[in-house]
Amino acid sequence: MLKQILQYCGKAGLPMDITTTHSTFVIEHNYPHPPERLYAAFADPEKKRRWYGDRDSPGTSVFETDFRVGGRERTVYHLGPNTPFPGVPLTNLATFEDIVPNQRIVMSSSMIIGDHRMSSSLVTIELLPSGSGTELRCTHQGAFYEGSDGPERREAGWRALFDRFAQELEREVA
Repeated sequence: MLKQILQYCGKAGLPMDITTTHSTFVIEHNYPHPPERLYAAFADPEKKRRWYGDRDSPGTSVFETDFRVGGRERTVYHLGPNTPFPGVPLTNLATFEDIVPNQRIVMSSSMIIGDHRMSSSLVTIELLPSGSGTELRCTHQGAFYEGSDGPERREAGWRALFDRFAQELEREVA
């Protein structure tokens, strides 16, 4: 798969070297809900599946989570027909490194396309009481390997996930 990715990069005019790009970004968002509600949207498998696992991709085939320190999470999507690699699995594997209920979730993760590891990350979610709601702070520290989506696209992906997260929180209110 690495050879195919590098060939695609060459055809697309992207760098083809074996490289690692390091990046950290922080996303902050205020939600008009208590920390317990936000935490539940991470901890409850059905809630998390709705905002994280059941993306707009028709190819989601696996979402498994064991939400506890040392527990693992696995999500597998299959890339669509309009992508450079139609039908190839995109897998996200995570381990929950630390959990403080209603306050903090830390996970390490790897994203894999086919059999090629694209990136490794440490993601810290902090839930901070703020006025009449909660400030969610997501700090993403990543190492992106050749042929990966890169920091900008990863941040855009997390921002889209937090839009879905907000919809999940509103769903609970309705």
